Amino acid sequence: MIDIKFLRENPDVVKENIKKKFQDQKLPLVDEVIELDAESRKTQQEADALRGDRNRISKQIGALMGQGKKEEAEEAKKQVGEFSARLEALEAKEAELSEKITKIMMTIPNIIDPSVPIGKDDSFNVEIEKFGEPVVPDFEIPYHTDIMEKLNGIDLDAARRVAGNGFYYLMGDIARLHSAVISYARDFMINRGFTYCVPPFMIRSNVVTGVMSFAEMDAMMYKIEGEDLYLIGTSEHSMIGKYIDTIVPEETLPHTLTSYSPCFRKEKGAHGLEERGVYRIHQFEKQEMIVICKPEDSPYWFDQLWKNTVDLFRSMDIPVRTLECCSGDLADLKVKSLDVEAWSPRQKKYFEVGSCSNLGDAQARRLKIRVAGKDGKKYLAHTLNNTVVAPPRMLIAFLENNLNPDGSVNIPEVLRPYMGGMTKIEVPQK
Repeated sequence: MIDIKFLRENPDVVKENIKKKFQDQKLPLVDEVIELDAESRKTQQEADALRGDRNRISKQIGALMGQGKKEEAEEAKKQVGEFSARLEALEAKEAELSEKITKIMMTIPNIIDPSVPIGKDDSFNVEIEKFGEPVVPDFEIPYHTDIMEKLNGIDLDAARRVAGNGFYYLMGDIARLHSAVISYARDFMINRGFTYCVPPFMIRSNVVTGVMSFAEMDAMMYKIEGEDLYLIGTSEHSMIGKYIDTIVPEETLPHTLTSYSPCFRKEKGAHGLEERGVYRIHQFEKQEMIVICKPEDSPYWFDQLWKNTVDLFRSMDIPVRTLECCSGDLADLKVKSLDVEAWSPRQKKYFEVGSCSNLGDAQARRLKIRVAGKDGKKYLAHTLNNTVVAPPRMLIAFLENNLNPDGSVNIPEVLRPYMGGMTKIEVPQK
């Protein structure tokens, strides 16, 4: 959410940004919110003046009574009563206008960074850099669920009977590999100076609307019936929410946290053939990283965050590339975003395994996350987040890039301590 003062003073900049996001249907909202804001400020000024008059006359009543001017005191009381009635109406109008303004402001997209490429959808995203040499082996690589099934590592049929489509049972060495990747990612981030955290897996609605747009909320979140609670779609929501309505001492910044959590997502809409299996599911586990920092430091931390993911995947010998998200592919709160994609030897292309985002002060403004500067002044923090690793999607890349012709899967050296020293997952003997 952008600053109402900025919008008021720079409506053309806000409109141009909306056009760059290819959301022209939102252009009238700028003028509408400016009109509502002007009416709100006028109402507030009238209310403030009325409060002043009411307080002044209220103070006179006692003096008038003491002077024996009972009739004048009664008239003053009547006037105070009239002021109070008018003030009550003005306060109700203020609240109504404030609600309307907030609702509109939460749908107007954040101002994107000048470096963001302009494009309508993800087909306009720009490849930045490749890390590692993508290899296509001289043997056929099966679909990831077929690899897992051969290793007795997955049971989708049982999951469908228990919970429906979009769920899975991971079994045996594949389940162990899943946990090993999460544990390795945790230690990887701790070794990079991040504080480890296990957050709440449910959050209240005021946190949900603080960390994401209404469109994202509707497409992603599961609500707990009868409770003001939502299951988290990513631990970023809970981690940023940790700072709601707080004032952070500037000298303690940056706050760098890495968190583990299960994640729950509706994943609305139809998906293609390559998104069956465990690619797009309703429940998964994830290691996340977030940063709370000073505004001038957020570009630095943006680069640090995506590099962490690249380094993690390269430590497991998985080729990756980085992709800059274009304007039309950015969620409304994001200033800048970069995807990390892993190489799929089977598909002979890259696919997304992580997303790094700089949200500027948008989340901080919604959640009232402020920084107390050394000069005593307060300002909004900047927030950033990035995926460290999110199995089981990451397992797809892992299995394809470490598969042997006989169906066994190599375990990279960095994961062996988490796999009891195993160097390979072997195909079970029938």
